[in-house]
Amino acid sequence: MRKLNSIELFAGAGGLAIGLHDAGFSPKALIELNKDACQTIRSNKIFRFGEGLYEGNVAEFDYLSISETIDLISGGPPCQPFSLGGKAKGYNDSRDMFSEAVRAIREKKPRAFVFENVKGLLRKNFFEYFQYIILQLQHPSIEKNSAEDWRNHRSRLERHHTQYAHTELEYNVLYRLVNAADYGVPQKRERVFIVGFRTDINAKWSFPKKTHSEDALLWAKWVTNEYWEKHKIETPKKNDGEIKAAQALIAKYGMFQPEEKPWVTVRDALLDLPDPKSPHAKLYNHHEFKDGAKIYPGHTGSYIDDPSKAIKAGGHGVPGGENMLRFENGDVRYFTVRESARIQSFPDTFEFHGAWGEVMRQLGNAVPAELSRIVGQSIFQALVSSLNCDSN
Repeated sequence: MRKLNSIELFAGAGGLAIGLHDAGFSPKALIELNKDACQTIRSNKIFRFGEGLYEGNVAEFDYLSISETIDLISGGPPCQPFSLGGKAKGYNDSRDMFSEAVRAIREKKPRAFVFENVKGLLRKNFFEYFQYIILQLQHPSIEKNSAEDWRNHRSRLERHHTQYAHTELEYNVLYRLVNAADYGVPQKRERVFIVGFRTDINAKWSFPKKTHSEDALLWAKWVTNEYWEKHKIETPKKNDGEIKAAQALIAKYGMFQPEEKPWVTVRDALLDLPDPKSPHAKLYNHHEFKDGAKIYPGHTGSYIDDPSKAIKAGGHGVPGGENMLRFENGDVRYFTVRESARIQSFPDTFEFHGAWGEVMRQLGNAVPAELSRIVGQSIFQALVSSLNCDSN
């Protein structure tokens, strides 16, 4: 398989890197500050990511030390400045590292880039700053002066953007809020993807079409009962809401079921994993039972017959409710590390380094590997097609 060169910033535990690797990209450098996340990357020698790992501050990385032409720059800049669950300081937060993403593009001039961040980036109070981020990514060569605040820099970028002609390389940039569940990940995780192609690349790219849907899951549950039959479970008695949902689906689709596949549920994802309390759990790495899970207001866990709620990192260890499994009878327990990895679509062979809370933080910060693969594959195909056109 042909490989294209990439650099990844803010690599974390490697969820984005795994997906992009499977899509056809070969990382020439992965940059990550957290020591446990770096050890996680080194531990997984099958991906050989550790060979190009730089453990340190991305602001100190020398991109010009990489001699190869770079096809893709990727990464998930720290989400805390824009997270709905954080302090939401945005551009006033020292962890806002989008400027480093722009620097990487300016210095290596990749043929394309992809960045992922939290839904909170699109909040109304961040709208102007988000526009500024997009302008910087469109025109990375227009560098911010040291004495210039971001609003003045934005004005200068706007003036440049509206000029008739541009002589330097620029980028065509698209962004979209996507739900990982719509692409076969067993998790309702909404994230913003920002994708750019250099303007000399004839990419003809668009975001991948959704492959899974909630309607298809509800159809399988309450119209055909296929979901329960698949799991050899007696079909539950429908409540009023579920009866209305089935009626609405039949009115919408008639005799034809939704064309997408059903959302993947927690039960689907964990089907062949043993109970973490059973002796068989020892056959799986990172599948140890963790006691202490409790329901409290606003944190009721993830229902087993729906996709999981978004796995979260938590400010001080693991949040009590987001990373819990809730059974049909209302009982709850924490997801094990292996179960959380399944929900984030990491391969079962993947090893993690660090204490339980630290590993769960790595997983909570990760991009689902399967979603990364799907988006990465579409970018890869667009780049290869443009290369083939150039060679003809």
